[in-house]
Amino acid sequence: MALGYVRPARPEDAGEIARIQLATWRTAYRRVLPQRALDRLDEAWLAAQWTEAITASPSPRHRVLVAVEQADEAYTVGFAASGPADEQALAPDEAPLGADVAAFTDLLVEPRWGRRGHGSRLLAACVDLWREDGFSTAVAWIYDGDPATQKFLASAGWEPDGAARALDVDDQLIAQHRLHTYFSPPSVAPRTK
Repeated sequence: MALGYVRPARPEDAGEIARIQLATWRTAYRRVLPQRALDRLDEAWLAAQWTEAITASPSPRHRVLVAVEQADEAYTVGFAASGPADEQALAPDEAPLGADVAAFTDLLVEPRWGRRGHGSRLLAACVDLWREDGFSTAVAWIYDGDPATQKFLASAGWEPDGAARALDVDDQLIAQHRLHTYFSPPSVAPRTK
């Protein structure tokens, strides 16, 4: 087991988050997404998007977390982003999900740092924060061609909820299905006088 921890992302993390996203997508999704779409991804543009997500999130319930590996030095090795389920969390023609539903937008660990507990730490930190924020359900879209994420989330109790969609990426339809999980919000201790 690696020595590591999870913390809220800071603006200076945006470049590393973009680098991790690009490296992970180009490795893990090279057989899922069109190569020309992966080749056109711009790290500086991604970093600007992550800076905005970190510094100007739409609500306090939107969060970006980073996973850090402790070695001779500290290395940012993964990240997670989530918030209240919005229109991006919906299947085609689906009614809005409830205010108690959180949605992952990203949960990525750079492949060279995989299988060291970082994904599990990110997921556990998200669930803790979701509970604090009053969520009781979470959803995540995954590519049909991504068995690693499917297996990882299934091992943590996530299940398909029957929703499916296809993303148009460079005139190629990429199939996705949605997973969900339920968890109980923290119990409220009785107030003492």
